Amino acid sequence: MATSAEYAAFVCEQIAPYGQVRSRKMFGEYMVYLEDKPVLLVCDNTVYVKKLPQVSDLLLTAPCGFPYEEAKEHYRQYRTKIVQQMC
Repeated sequence: MATSAEYAAFVCEQIAPYGQVRSRKMFGEYMVYLEDKPVLLVCDNTVYVKKLPQVSDLLLTAPCGFPYEEAKEHYRQYRTKIVQQMC
């Protein structure tokens, strides 16, 4: 199931207070950019956050998953705090 354009727009709206946001459709899914930096991957209407050292404390108990086959594991949780920390 591909991500809907409406859901990708909703995700962008949620992080818009932190800077200039845009999304790019790629193979039915979306990469979300904040200030032209890729910060979120949206696959099957699920937001994934890359496992970065800067957000590890915020995600100690967050579930993890794979956005697509052969992908590196990402956090399967969306929080604006994470985006704030990544900035």
